[in-house]
Amino acid sequence: MSAHPGIFTAGSPVADHAAFEVETTACLVFIDITDRVVDVVTASGVRRGIVNVQSAHTTAAIIVNEHEPLLIDDMKRVLERLAPRSDEYRHDAFDVRTVNLGPDERPNGHAHCKAMFLRTSESLNIWDGRLQLGQWQRIFLVELDGARKRAFSINVVGQSEDWS
Repeated sequence: MSAHPGIFTAGSPVADHAAFEVETTACLVFIDITDRVVDVVTASGVRRGIVNVQSAHTTAAIIVNEHEPLLIDDMKRVLERLAPRSDEYRHDAFDVRTVNLGPDERPNGHAHCKAMFLRTSESLNIWDGRLQLGQWQRIFLVELDGARKRAFSINVVGQSEDWS
């Protein structure tokens, strides 16, 4: 194999995983999870690779954006405009709906519709052992439904040492 920049020629392959839970407090809460992701990447020993952060829910998203309070208010307003909680959703018609109903089902059609505009995961580069985020970029778990326990996982894959 050639020593072409960007091609792995040495180092041990690494795959590492961590799972977390957070308690959300309301609909449209942006929880900054960047430090947890950085900690997992650092602990993995990966020098070159990729980290994937994934929500385990259909009504919670993972995004990369700026942690600026007025911007977060803007994002909440835009999401609420796209799928207002006050609208009627067929998903919330529990007298008609027969699929995927849980014992504590709540009306959350708005949350599922908001989720269409976001992602359940983000993949980010790792270079020289550091997560490659821009100056203002942060990683958020976004609650689209309401107060509840949420799970997300972090998967790191790459090489543990520099190559020559």
